[in-house]
Amino acid sequence: MKPPQNPKTTPPQDPPRTATQKPPRISFEFFPPQTLEASFRLWDTVRTLAPLGPSFVSVTYGAGGTTRKLTHEAVETIHKHYGLNVAAHLTCVNASRDETLEIARSYKQIGVKEIVALRGDPPKGEGRFTPHPEGFASSVELIEALAEEGGFHLRVGAYPDPHPESSSMEENVAWLRRKVEAGAGSAITQFFFEAETFFRFRDACEAAGIDVPIIPGLLPIENWKGVRKFAKRCGAHVPDWLDDAFAKAARDGREDLLAVTLATELASELIEGGVEDIHFYTLNKPHLTRDIAHALGITAKADLNQVA
Repeated sequence: MKPPQNPKTTPPQDPPRTATQKPPRISFEFFPPQTLEASFRLWDTVRTLAPLGPSFVSVTYGAGGTTRKLTHEAVETIHKHYGLNVAAHLTCVNASRDETLEIARSYKQIGVKEIVALRGDPPKGEGRFTPHPEGFASSVELIEALAEEGGFHLRVGAYPDPHPESSSMEENVAWLRRKVEAGAGSAITQFFFEAETFFRFRDACEAAGIDVPIIPGLLPIENWKGVRKFAKRCGAHVPDWLDDAFAKAARDGREDLLAVTLATELASELIEGGVEDIHFYTLNKPHLTRDIAHALGITAKADLNQVA
C-alpha cells in the first residue's frame, strides 16, 4: 500500500473499485462477547458478514484464557445456527495438557474441524508467558499434540513484522517452520499496513522451505489511535504517513472512508502479488469489513434466511 500523495492536504477519495481483479477468498475473526451489549454486537456482525460466504471464520480466546467458556459457546452457536466453517482459537495459557485436549475433543464432538493453535497472551498484568505446570510450553507442543489427536485442520499465527519477543525476522520464520513441521496446515499473519511487509515475509518463508498457505491478516482501521497502540504492543510497523492521513481525515470527518480506501488498496496490491485469501480482523464491527469486501467485488452469496 503506497501512501496517499500529500496526505496533509489531500482528502480521502472514494474507495477504489477492483472489478478487473478476481475477488479473493475471505475469512473473518470474531471475539466472544462478555456482556449483553457485546453479545448483540457479535450476532449483528455474524449476520452482516455471513452472507459474503467466508471460507472460514475464527473465534478468539481471551488473554490468559479468560473467555474459554464464552469462546466455546460462540463457536458452537456460529457453527450450528449460521452454517459457517468455524476455526476455534485454542491456547496453552492457564490449562493443563489434558484440559486443553479435552476442549479440542469437545469441538470435534460438535463438528468443528478447524483450530487456530496459539501459545496465547499471558494473563493481564503478567509481562511474559509462563507455562502451566502441567501444560504445553509452546505453540509447537500444542500443535504436535493436536496433530497426533487428529481430525482437525490446524491454522497458526505468523508475524510479518518481528514478534515483540523475537530478535529478528529470521527468528519469526524459524518459528513458523517449526509450527509447520509440527503439523500446521496454514498460517494467518498479524495485521500490517503495507503490502511489501507481507511480500518480504512470504519470500523469506518460501526460501526457508515453508510450503503451507500463508494468509495475510487485515485490520480495518475503525479507530486510528486505538489501532496505533495495538500495533505498538504486537510489533507491527506503523508508517509515519498514516498519522498524517488520519489526522487530515479526522478534520474532514472522513475516517471511515479513508479506512475503507486504504484497506481496499492494500488488499488489491496483495491480490496483484498473487494472494488468493485474505483474513479480516473485524473487532465485531462489521460495516468497514463489509464495505471493503464490496469494493473488492465480493457480494452476498446467500440470503440471511439461508445462513441464520
